[in-house]
Amino acid sequence: MASPPKKRELERVLIATVGYTEEPLQFSIVEHEPQGLLLIASQDSLDVAARIRRSYSELLSRVLILEDAESLTEAYKVARKAYAQAKEWEATVVVADLSGGTKPMTAGVALALSGLGVTFSYVGGGKRDEHGRVVTGSERLRLLEDPTERFHRMELRAFKNAWNYGRMEAAADNLKRILQREALLSPSEKRFYRNLLLVVEGLGAWDRFQHSKALEQLQEGLPVALAIAEAWRHGSKVRVLSGLEVQLGPLRQIVEKAGYPTHALLADLLANADRRAEAGHYDDAVARLYRALELAAEADLYHRTGIVLTKRKTWPRDLKPFLVKRTEQLLGLQSVLDLIFDIDVQLGNQGTLAQRLRARKERMGDVLHKRHRSILAHGTEPVSEEDFRAFRQVFEDLGLQAAPAWPRW
Repeated sequence: MASPPKKRELERVLIATVGYTEEPLQFSIVEHEPQGLLLIASQDSLDVAARIRRSYSELLSRVLILEDAESLTEAYKVARKAYAQAKEWEATVVVADLSGGTKPMTAGVALALSGLGVTFSYVGGGKRDEHGRVVTGSERLRLLEDPTERFHRMELRAFKNAWNYGRMEAAADNLKRILQREALLSPSEKRFYRNLLLVVEGLGAWDRFQHSKALEQLQEGLPVALAIAEAWRHGSKVRVLSGLEVQLGPLRQIVEKAGYPTHALLADLLANADRRAEAGHYDDAVARLYRALELAAEADLYHRTGIVLTKRKTWPRDLKPFLVKRTEQLLGLQSVLDLIFDIDVQLGNQGTLAQRLRARKERMGDVLHKRHRSILAHGTEPVSEEDFRAFRQVFEDLGLQAAPAWPRW
């Protein structure tokens, strides 16, 4: 057997199962005009593969041998090797011809190469001999649709995985790939995927704290996508989209109170931190938790007194002017806690969240110190999962809960 060809870029590579006759393969080669040829042969069809290679010696070629032509698993594995070889040759187009070989061979090859952007073909004909073989001269090449493209299996799998890990840009990209296959989509499928794309883009905006934009896109796309999913009776789609619909209530509260430190905004920020942590971005997550400590104290003050630190019109007239002036010098968590503590002292409030946070700040020293050493704060060290969990526990101990996680597929 000749040594494997040297790596070079090819425009088209043909992967073909080899049976007992040469004619279907020859017809396929003439029709597809490949520059590379990968023949999947059994022990019984090796001589046919050898003759094909001699007849088309100008092509880069390789034979991959099946020890058991009746094994679906072996055919699958060998077909994957053939595809890897085609990619090593840097083929821009890969065609798989399923005309020859045993039924397990062709089935294994189809299973292995479906969903990879491979074009399938089959050489049939109008006339067959007594053995069921196509009569020479009556061959016809038929291109076969990859069913995984029609049902978008690869894109939907990638979409769900991206959604579940909070990578909404990647989720949107997979929906756009589906929408690009407009000819394969029914009118209801087009409407569903267009509106689902609005939902995903809305979640992306929500994750970036663009709450008004998120609400606008979700209110437009979600009802339509959910209605179509219900009409289709697609249980998982209905479960996810209806679960998301419930969460629009807190989002509306955030939008209606834009610019105010509400409990809804705090719960949303904690949920955002949890999503960053689930994706392994612990520095980002801890940066959000640090802000959440400030926001927790600010939200507690606002809901008890109506005071917003940065909005002077919300301050009672009898509070000492020097306290109002300190709002111009809020430089971090300590200054926020100190100011709210002093406001509560002036108002005669006891046992407030700000007071409890200030009292336990020393006990939070370790987690706060690790945050300060983060590269996203004042240091150069990465934050570990353990650091995040320790910081997150502070909120649990205070009874501060995150908003419910977005539903997953």
